[in-house]
Amino acid sequence: MTKITAAITAVGKYLPEYILTNKELETMVDTNDEWITTRTGIKERRILKGENKGTSFMAIKAAQDLLEKSGVDAKDIDMVIVATATPDMPVASTAVYTATEIGATNAFAFDLQAACSSFLYGISTASSYIESGRYKKVLLIGSDKMSSIIDYTDRATCIIFGDGAGAVLFEPNTDGLGFQDEYLRSDGVGREYLKIEAGGSILPPTEETVKNKQHFVHQEGKTVFKYAVSNMADVATKILERNNLTKNDVSWLASHQANKRIIEATANRIGLEDEKVMMNIHKYGNTTSATLPLLLNDYEKELKKGDNLIFAAFGGGFTWGAIYLKWAYNA
Repeated sequence: MTKITAAITAVGKYLPEYILTNKELETMVDTNDEWITTRTGIKERRILKGENKGTSFMAIKAAQDLLEKSGVDAKDIDMVIVATATPDMPVASTAVYTATEIGATNAFAFDLQAACSSFLYGISTASSYIESGRYKKVLLIGSDKMSSIIDYTDRATCIIFGDGAGAVLFEPNTDGLGFQDEYLRSDGVGREYLKIEAGGSILPPTEETVKNKQHFVHQEGKTVFKYAVSNMADVATKILERNNLTKNDVSWLASHQANKRIIEATANRIGLEDEKVMMNIHKYGNTTSATLPLLLNDYEKELKKGDNLIFAAFGGGFTWGAIYLKWAYNA
């Protein structure tokens, strides 16, 4: 029996029109363009404006872009996963609404939340469903409206995050392309270093929690940076060792776009040349669940069938990991 692997066969994206530049941030907090660029590599980020526009708005747009480009009928999609840390609302699934709005009426849907590792974990989940043989088309969307949970008087976070969405379609492959291996990790020690304190079951919303700005993202930057650098580099090295790959075998590193220095440290650890490192953090900042699919969209025309891609991510919680995938098509 021929082995089934899960391959990415199409991609799509959506980015809000509004561009928040470093220069504009200089008018909002005590910072400057040089300080931000030197420490993060970010020059600008996209912000979703307008009433009643949330994560699903961008997820729907990204999915529609994929469907239009690929010619796939939404009714043929079996499953929709929305990887996100900023769902439209509690309880009601953002993925379910997204699936309905794009016309995926034969699909079941759910959200997946693992902070900045959400899309990486989503690759693992979508691939497993395809490889089981039960489903033929799984749509995985990474979408986050980070501006909805950012305090724009907090210099530590407001310079980093942006809004955006990216989508990929997984389908069965019998040529050995697509998903190859994964090494996913998590550690609850990170719970205190990157979080939103209020709004959950431990500390429900009150007038006081709103007044104290406890519904915004809070992070201890130095601690998170330290863990991210070491752990992302470790898993990238591990996935190469497990699959007997050298740096020469790797076509691309698709790393979560959290900080340029973290990306460079991961690439350096596996000895990868700059030209093999996907990078768009300067344009979009950290879009959380959307960084990896946005990379695939931006680099789609440069990707060749059979290319070896190494995905790596690190997120709050802590969550992190690496995935090895063989690209399945020429754009």
